[in-house]
Amino acid sequence: MGLYLGLISGTSADGIDAALVAFDAAGRPSIRASRTSPYPAPLRAEVLRVSQGDARLDLDAFGALDAALGEAFASAARVLMADAGVTPDQITAIGSHGQTLRHRPRPPHRFTLQVGDPHVIAERTGCTVVADFRRRDVAAGGEGAPLMPAFHADVLAADEPRAVLNLGGIANLTLLAPGTPVRGFDTGPANGLMDAWCLAHTGAPFDRDGAWAARGTIDGALLDRLLSDPWLALPPPKSSGRDQFHLDWLAAHRAGHESPQDVQATLLAFSARTIVDALHATLSGCRRLIACGGGVHNRALMERLSALLPGVVVETTGAHGLDPDAVEAAGFAWLARQTLEGLPGNRPEVTGAAGPRVLGAIIPA
Repeated sequence: MGLYLGLISGTSADGIDAALVAFDAAGRPSIRASRTSPYPAPLRAEVLRVSQGDARLDLDAFGALDAALGEAFASAARVLMADAGVTPDQITAIGSHGQTLRHRPRPPHRFTLQVGDPHVIAERTGCTVVADFRRRDVAAGGEGAPLMPAFHADVLAADEPRAVLNLGGIANLTLLAPGTPVRGFDTGPANGLMDAWCLAHTGAPFDRDGAWAARGTIDGALLDRLLSDPWLALPPPKSSGRDQFHLDWLAAHRAGHESPQDVQATLLAFSARTIVDALHATLSGCRRLIACGGGVHNRALMERLSALLPGVVVETTGAHGLDPDAVEAAGFAWLARQTLEGLPGNRPEVTGAAGPRVLGAIIPA
């Protein structure tokens, strides 16, 4: 049995999710412990500032942010190990996704950028670290995202057509249909736009339970303009990020007279519609939608998804023994194991890469 630790801060940038994952002799994973370590407010503010729109930072600021995030990721790993009562020598490896600052996988200059120096993590924890998972897939012609469908297929496939929905800052779907290759792609914003709008107008980092949105009224004209964005009509493979769907993007679609609360209601409707429209277009006969990520705690969003999907069971990964808040971090523990075993971590049919690739760089303990 091997123990791995996964780390990720997603596009919501609300903190670092950490998961301790055990693999049995057959390679089946189980989550032993998990926690989220919030970013210090100044660090989160800087991450949000530079990861959306056309924000710039100089090389010194970039290096300082990379190092500071490395320290934060290392701290999150150490705290989880202490909570779980394990020592660094018991951890085979840490799989660290890092924090995405830019994701531009399409020509002319294709790249994806995740920071959080893995060398710092290795030094502070005493563990081998596997990091920088996405760039090999992009170099092979892929989107570099989403990477979770391979993990979802390993732990949640069944004898029915079903989909796994990750509700992070960006939403992505994994399509699992018996007898067909696993598919997956980003659908558009999940929490990212709602969180940013909520922070700007209420001071709260997110809309708890979707209560603020639930008191607003959907602006049909604004919703139609948001749904007309050309990216939504692109066929898979495709991926996106906060650098595409951000407040400046929203401002370009607004008429300007909408109330803040009505905009929040419309953003929630937009997230739900883009998910449901994508599911209808790509997996007819879906019987079950299994959600994970921070968005599962947005009651209004989950209720909207259920209302738009009559006849489909909408539930969380908790119904399948997987903590919804820990699934993505557990996936990067799984990816670290794949790398150390010399096994591919991507699914070319998902990302569009030229073929299966062993992902990531290894920093020894």
